[in-house]
Amino acid sequence: MALSKEPATRWAWVEIDQGALRRNVRAFKNLLAPGQRLCCVVKADAYGHGAPQCAKIMQAAGADMFAVATLDEGIQLRQGGVKIPILMLSEPPASSVDLLLQYDIMPSLYTAEFALAYGERAVELGVVGRYHMAIETGMNRIGVHYADVLEFRRSIDFHRGIECDGVFTHFATADDPDSWEYSLQRRRFREAVQAMKDADCECGIVHCDNTPASILDPATHFDMIRAGIGLYGLQPCERTAPIFPLDPVMSVRARITRVTHPAMGEGVGYGFTFRVPRANVQICTLPIGYADGLARVLSNRMEVLYKGRRLRQVGNICMDQCMVAIQQMTAQPVEDAEIGELVTIVGRDGDAVITMDEMAALRGTINYEVACGFGMRLEKVYL
Repeated sequence: MALSKEPATRWAWVEIDQGALRRNVRAFKNLLAPGQRLCCVVKADAYGHGAPQCAKIMQAAGADMFAVATLDEGIQLRQGGVKIPILMLSEPPASSVDLLLQYDIMPSLYTAEFALAYGERAVELGVVGRYHMAIETGMNRIGVHYADVLEFRRSIDFHRGIECDGVFTHFATADDPDSWEYSLQRRRFREAVQAMKDADCECGIVHCDNTPASILDPATHFDMIRAGIGLYGLQPCERTAPIFPLDPVMSVRARITRVTHPAMGEGVGYGFTFRVPRANVQICTLPIGYADGLARVLSNRMEVLYKGRRLRQVGNICMDQCMVAIQQMTAQPVEDAEIGELVTIVGRDGDAVITMDEMAALRGTINYEVACGFGMRLEKVYL
């Protein structure tokens, strides 16, 4: 039987647990002292969870600001009805200035050339362009070098068309707050902020904490934290898991589209990387493949859940489909499957569960990448 919100066009989909998302947002809000703010990072389509829909849930649960990676992501939020501030976590090309101002999206700013182009156009339009200044403290990705912040601010602060709404940095090793590298970045950021304040430079909202730093180092919450992966119920590192429980938001489901009992010795899938080892092995086809985020490197290595039992995926994962095997074992017999029956790729089925972390470990990557991949093509169902 189909679920009430199950897609009508394809037997594979992503489920988004709205209640879990709300609980996770509130968990991060509870970390904050009065007056501190929560910036919810919804870049990459909310890490594959659907940015416009998730933003509505997050805003209702207490989000104070959203952060995106690209201008298009910010525009999508505005067109979806988001009214609260949106921060773009990079500096776009100067050709994007009109859209930034039109949709009231704050860029991260770290070059004088962009700052002046942004300010000039704002003056022409009779508005003020707000921005957040990115400070480079050691990750060596974006930002004004921490030792150059005063020189930089003096080169742009004269311009009446721009206004500093915040200053921030990003930690490279926040999952290890006892490390020398983390302490160094933290010290550099504090010194840079203090130097600007001593010089009467407006700093606005001071923020530096990503998900792990938000949980592990309350001393660096400053005016705002930027929560990302944790909002979606995924732990940023092993150290946070035992002290800050979160509810996974995404599950991935599919229904069986074909069942067969190939003869012993027959191959399955491209290249016949799996051959049927014995009689009475049922091969079930699922309409989900590597174009949907089920990475090909998982071929013959991953498992799925069927009626609370783990089944082995067999054969090379195809672009749009994959196969799983029901191999009868005397200790744990599993009844043959039928077309249309439900299979869980990520999530819970009874007492059994397959997590993003399990899949990430098999792929040699992180749960962030796994979640983003499933959001590329699969339809999302909000429960």
